[in-house]
Amino acid sequence: MIKNIKEEIENISKWIREYVSKTNSKGVVIGNSGGKDSATVIALACKALGKEKVMTITMPCNSIKKDIEDAKLVAKTFDVPILKIDLEKTYNTLEKEIQSKLKDENEEAKINTKPRLRMTTLYYVARTLNYLVMGTGNKCEITVGYTTKWGDNASDFNPIGDFTVEEVCQIGKYLGVPDSIINKPPSDGIDGRTDEQKLGVTYKEISEYINKGKTKKEAMEIIKEKEKLSRHKREKVPIYNKRK
Repeated sequence: MIKNIKEEIENISKWIREYVSKTNSKGVVIGNSGGKDSATVIALACKALGKEKVMTITMPCNSIKKDIEDAKLVAKTFDVPILKIDLEKTYNTLEKEIQSKLKDENEEAKINTKPRLRMTTLYYVARTLNYLVMGTGNKCEITVGYTTKWGDNASDFNPIGDFTVEEVCQIGKYLGVPDSIINKPPSDGIDGRTDEQKLGVTYKEISEYINKGKTKKEAMEIIKEKEKLSRHKREKVPIYNKRK
């Protein structure tokens, strides 16, 4: 856990201000999922830049209604605007068009399309406003690759990428994120299952692995395998070096 939470938050806030300033951007755009990660990033952005420079966007795509209501609660709590851009028709049209050309279906391909559509939406709005896209992925997700390449792992900068889920919750609580959001089981809001159900391990076990290098044997095997298979998500795109 973070030893000096006040000092850490001041350092994050300074980092955010400096990055936005050096890019000559006017503010930030944040995908507002109604979860603890995005809520904490919104809170940090408001503290660092002021709420007038923060735009949040909720992007339902065959989503759970509760998540949309939670996103509104977060926006209300920090008094920031929230744009609702419904991607359901766009997604359904794209899926139908692709499937009309392919014989096989792939569930992972379908799931990954949604965060990529959201990424496109965030960057459209950000470019229009001369804002930056703030990332909302935590260190636990990044470690096991629980992100979509060119989807929710795409951002201009990320203030919580080096913090575990427990540390994100600690920051969020300090900044006033509602308890109902902090205590909400992490989920991508796609199929009704929680993150931990999909991963097969708990975020606590992933945090133990990150901080101590070990956790329960069975969980450790799963984490190591996921970390290995998702290495490409944490590396730059390989580029062939031409021969002289």
